[in-house]
Amino acid sequence: MSSGEGMGDGSRNKKQIILVHGVCHGAWCWHKVTTLLMSAGYQVTVPDLAASGVDERRFEDLRTFTDYSQPLLDILACLPPGERVILVGHSLGGLNIALATDRFPEKIAAAVFVTALMPDSVNPPSYVIDKHKEEKPMLNWGDTQFGLVGDKDEGPASMLFGAEFLSKLYTRSPPEDLTLARTLVRPSSVFLEDLASMPPFSPSGYGSVEKIYVVCAQDEIIREGFQRWMIENNPVKEVRVLEDADHMPMFSTPKQLFQCLSDVADACV
Repeated sequence: MSSGEGMGDGSRNKKQIILVHGVCHGAWCWHKVTTLLMSAGYQVTVPDLAASGVDERRFEDLRTFTDYSQPLLDILACLPPGERVILVGHSLGGLNIALATDRFPEKIAAAVFVTALMPDSVNPPSYVIDKHKEEKPMLNWGDTQFGLVGDKDEGPASMLFGAEFLSKLYTRSPPEDLTLARTLVRPSSVFLEDLASMPPFSPSGYGSVEKIYVVCAQDEIIREGFQRWMIENNPVKEVRVLEDADHMPMFSTPKQLFQCLSDVADACV
């Protein structure tokens, strides 16, 4: 886990922001936005989820989505009484922050979904993944490798993005950031079977927390239409739109994403 505390004037009065990465990625993908937030005086925590980034756990040892989310859950469990944070989830990270919000609703000032999978409080968490498959049944995974890591009988099915597929995520991002991603991605999973076996997140937990959705209009993986379907399926307090952002807005439009998160944090009481 990497984290930083803002040093600017007034930082003590600003909410802590926790940034959660998507599948196969790690805390490293937030480095531009983290720098901008810290420079503006915010306290920022950026965990590596289990077996991601520089986390020392191995994917082979993960069994459940909760196992994968444990570093985030541990951070929230250790927050001092009365402290509330802004949770930000990107892509599959939307389900991580939903799980965390359901467990610790009293510790979350707002949950921000950045072109992220956003569940509801009616269906199992896997519902949005299944609907996305229906939306894009011909999604070309290209050179993504499936099921090559871990225990095929007991463990979750693995996936590792290849160079070709990654380029679809980073269509508008600087080429050096795509090069970085090709170097640093690790095998992970969407944990579909485990998510399908879980009950819906509760209205009194996850459903009670204020939500903001950041639409990335140029996303070629989770397209704008599907992002807006999730918003209709589970209405949020506010919708922000990044018109020029691809699936990786922390690389393609970092300053605009920073401004969104700054505005959300400043608006939270």
